[in-house]
Amino acid sequence: MSEIVMDRITKRFADGFEAVKNMDLEVGDGEFMILVGPSGCGKSTALRMIAGLEDITDGQLRIGDEVVNEIAPKDRDIAMVFQNYALYPHMSVRDNMAFPLKLAKAPQEEIDRKVEEAARILDLTQHLDRRPANLSGGQRQRVAMGRAIVRDPKAFLMDEPLSNLDAKLRVQMRTEVSRIQSRLGTTTVYVTHDQTEAMTLGDRVAVMRTGVLQQVGSPAELYENPVNLFVAGFIGSPSMNFLPGELSGDRVKTALGELRLPDQARAGVGGDGGGRPVIVGIRPESFEDASLVGGDTRERGMTFTAKIDLVEQLGAEQYAYFQLEGEGVQSDELRELAEDAGGEDVPSSGEGQVVARLEAASGIKRGAEAELWLDLAKLHLFDPSSGKNLARS
Repeated sequence: MSEIVMDRITKRFADGFEAVKNMDLEVGDGEFMILVGPSGCGKSTALRMIAGLEDITDGQLRIGDEVVNEIAPKDRDIAMVFQNYALYPHMSVRDNMAFPLKLAKAPQEEIDRKVEEAARILDLTQHLDRRPANLSGGQRQRVAMGRAIVRDPKAFLMDEPLSNLDAKLRVQMRTEVSRIQSRLGTTTVYVTHDQTEAMTLGDRVAVMRTGVLQQVGSPAELYENPVNLFVAGFIGSPSMNFLPGELSGDRVKTALGELRLPDQARAGVGGDGGGRPVIVGIRPESFEDASLVGGDTRERGMTFTAKIDLVEQLGAEQYAYFQLEGEGVQSDELRELAEDAGGEDVPSSGEGQVVARLEAASGIKRGAEAELWLDLAKLHLFDPSSGKNLARS
């Protein structure tokens, strides 16, 4: 068995800064676990503690049935793939992939067999005698993965391995990484800043913020049932829309009008009276062109009119942007997401812009007044002070 168990793991540096705080995480045998979050959230530090490259201040780390807190990295039987390929330029692809086996003094017959097998898996057989300088970025990354695969380790640890690739190649390599991990069945912990990458690759995803694990679940669970405002804002592209609201019985007053709460949200707020401030979360796909919605579907929602500022035509779908009157949501969680260096598709805490994902058949035009439909069954309600999702309380 090669499960990885982090039991109340903490990393505290000499200056007192805690990069990871009381982290509890179990990665099952053969599972593909993604650690994701903004820059500086502690995800790479957590990975480095699993690898043994960072000392653990408190807590216990187990790989398989063995406690490895005091075990050297070379003795943990793990393999790492880094953001930088770290290939030896003077060696061929074959020699780069064989290098860890030669260090371990494996028999030449075993080295040849494992390199050939890894090359087949990675579609590198025709490149074995070439040098890294003559390969594309995607091919170099596959060589780096091949060097890890030949060791047949208990676990793969990957630290943003695709971030140096261009956008098109990154999408292609996501498919390759997923296929390879599924074929090998090796326990994998994968760190990324890209939430789209996290949602498309992982069996489960662990979202981190300022050293604290926020939520662990399948991509669908994180998307449909975020535990708090931070997870809701981080997961999804385009991001969830957030509106300030005020509870009034079984309805919430917003700039869109009075919205009828779905049953789950009503149960979450309980018997709270009117006047309680809340943050309303709406996914872009919860909107639709009202002219395309009819029958029973139309009955579970509401319609409203908005002036469309911009329409993005994407072929199979389109995004319509419009503004709402009044101030936007003020929240530390959303402000942190908006300020995250390199963050994309994250909400701004102080703007009233809303994005709606519409069917390609919609005839809505830029600058026109449009009637939109909102699915009320998919509203999310968050507590402004704690950020908790009230529907999960």
